[in-house]
Amino acid sequence: MTVQVDLSVDVVICTYDLARWDLLVGAVESVHAQSVRPGRLIICVDHNRELFERAMTTWGGDQRTTTVVVENAFAGRLGSARNTGLLRCVSDVVAFLDDDASAAPDWLARLLDVYRSQPHAMAVGGAPRPDYAAARPEWFPPDYDWVFGCHYLGLPNHREPVRHLIGANMSARLDPLLAVGGFHADNHDDMDLSHRLAHHHGPDAVVYEPKAEVHHHVSAQRLTWSYFWRRCFFVNRGKVGAFADMGEAGNLGAELRFGMRVLGNTGRGLVALLRGNRARFLQTQAAAAGLAFAVCGHVVGRIEHAFGRRTPVLTEGLRAQLVSAERSG
Repeated sequence: MTVQVDLSVDVVICTYDLARWDLLVGAVESVHAQSVRPGRLIICVDHNRELFERAMTTWGGDQRTTTVVVENAFAGRLGSARNTGLLRCVSDVVAFLDDDASAAPDWLARLLDVYRSQPHAMAVGGAPRPDYAAARPEWFPPDYDWVFGCHYLGLPNHREPVRHLIGANMSARLDPLLAVGGFHADNHDDMDLSHRLAHHHGPDAVVYEPKAEVHHHVSAQRLTWSYFWRRCFFVNRGKVGAFADMGEAGNLGAELRFGMRVLGNTGRGLVALLRGNRARFLQTQAAAAGLAFAVCGHVVGRIEHAFGRRTPVLTEGLRAQLVSAERSG
C-alpha cells in the first residue's frame, strides 16, 4: 500500500556502462517497489548510446512510475549527468541512487520524514550498506568503507548533521540545489553538494539518516590493495581543486578529524596484536598507510593547483540550461 506524503519526490539514477545492466535493473526495480511512490524516475545515461537505446526500449513506456530516460546533456561524467537529471525534476525533493545500488522499500519514506520533521534540512543522505561480491579482506579497515562508497566507521549511527553525504544514497530539496548551481564537480559531486548547501543554509542543513538504507554493490576489484591505495591518493588529490572552487563553502574539518582518529587508533593496533587480534592490527596499519597516501595526494594536488591545473567546473552549462530549458522536460 502506497503511503501518502505532503512532499513530492523524484529519483535520479545515472548510469554509464552496459556491463552493469543487471545492477541497473535492480536499482530501477527497487525504486518501483518504494512505499512512497516517486513522481518521476529519471534515468540519465552518461555518453553511451547503446545503453541509452536499451534503457529507452526497457523503460521508456514504463507506467508504474513516470519514467524519463535521457542522455547526459553536458560534457563531463557523473556530476554533469546528475545536473541533466535535475533539469527533468519537477518535485520538492530529488533523491539520487547509484546504478549499482538497490534501495530498501522504505528508503524514500525515511528520507522524506527528515524533511517533514526538520524544515531546516536542505539535503538528507542515507546509509549505503555493502553488498560484497567477494570476501572482505581481513586487513580492510572499517573506517575506510568510504573507498567503495558505503557507510563507514565514524559516521553517526543515528540521525545527525554531517559534513559529507555519500553520493550513492543522497537527496536534496530541488530549489535550493538549483539555487547553488547544481553540481559543480564530476568526481566530488556529493561533497560539493554537502558543503555548498551547508554554507548557504547552516551546518544543520545537511543531515545523515542511517535508517534510509540502500544496498551498494562492492565488486571484488574494489576490495584489493591496489584499489584501496589509489582511491586514498587520487580522491584527496582531486579534493584540492574541488575545495578551491568552493571558496568559503569549503571546510576541511571532516578530513582533519578523520586523520586524527586514524592516528589515534594506530597505537591500539599494537595492543591488539599483543592480544592476538591479528585482523585488528592489520586494519590499523592499512588505515595508517591509507592516511599517508591521502596526505601525499593532497600535497600533489596543492602543487598542481599552484601551477594552474584546475578541475573543470560544471556550473556554467547548467545555468544556461536553467535559463533556456523548461524544467518539466
